[in-house]
Amino acid sequence: MTAPSLQPTRTLHPALAAFVRFVICGGGVGVASSGVLVLLHDRMPLVLANALVTVVSTVIATELHSRVSFRSERRGWGVHLQSGLTVAVSYAFTTGALFCLYAVQSEPSALVQQSVYLSASAVAGAGRFALLRVVVFGERTAGGTRKPSFGKASVAMAA
Repeated sequence: MTAPSLQPTRTLHPALAAFVRFVICGGGVGVASSGVLVLLHDRMPLVLANALVTVVSTVIATELHSRVSFRSERRGWGVHLQSGLTVAVSYAFTTGALFCLYAVQSEPSALVQQSVYLSASAVAGAGRFALLRVVVFGERTAGGTRKPSFGKASVAMAA
């Protein structure tokens, strides 16, 4: 009788694995945030509830991305500020995409609006991932400066 042979397992490229973790963490926080927003809707004005949920969910997502998505040792308010700036850029990008849609088509259908918004969100999310991976949670040298990481994998992920 022979022992069963173990098949070698394939592991994901580190950048791809980080991206999968990023999507799961960010998506999970997004779904939870939408639920909290629904719960808060009757208790306070929607604008205030949305602002509160956005701030809290960004802080939570940043912690998750730091610890889980990028497995970084970086902590502190500076990381949260940098991550918050990437959220602001993403917001501006998705809003700009919708403004462009309304400039081209004054009354687009709900399907077109959602298609434009979700497409812009996907592009913004990929850009946010790249910024968080390279700038916010990127490896640092002993002096605190970022290590240059322009290998083939980094260039491929950026493209």
